[in-house]
Amino acid sequence: MTQQITLGGGCFWCLEGAFKQVRGVLKVQSGYAGGHKENPTYEEVCSGSTGHAEVLQVTFEPTALSVREILEIFFALHDPTQVNRQGNDVGTQYRTSIFYQTDEQKRLAEEIIAEMEREKTWDAPIVTTIEALEKFWPAEDYHENYVERNPENAYCQAVVHPKLAKFKRTFAEKLDG
Repeated sequence: MTQQITLGGGCFWCLEGAFKQVRGVLKVQSGYAGGHKENPTYEEVCSGSTGHAEVLQVTFEPTALSVREILEIFFALHDPTQVNRQGNDVGTQYRTSIFYQTDEQKRLAEEIIAEMEREKTWDAPIVTTIEALEKFWPAEDYHENYVERNPENAYCQAVVHPKLAKFKRTFAEKLDG
């Protein structure tokens, strides 16, 4: 039986490019969660007025990939100490967040954050929110496979490609192919 978890770690293009390569991930879907407006658009979310975060919904096979492993990858892909931003991307839509769908996901998220705080993995406190997923709104179609379809895009070259290269080196044993 498959599971889903929804993660916000800045721009969803970075998360999508990484998670779609992980063995055990069956599907990734960019979208929006945690806001108050029905069916928000990218432009509305980017304005900061809807309260949504840019997120990636990850559908995975728990016998091949555990929630803990997904969260370890997630925390390696972004800086969970930055409030409402990731690098130059600033706004509540870029907040670090975990939208859980099961009590186990919530427990593991709390456990991993507590471990990282105890071990002082980061120089600053972790600000990742842990919230029950109330509603996931899929992003517009043009966001799917964005990095693959737009390799020459300046943002992809400056931000996404270096992040994905580091990801591939760090998690090579977990990748397909």
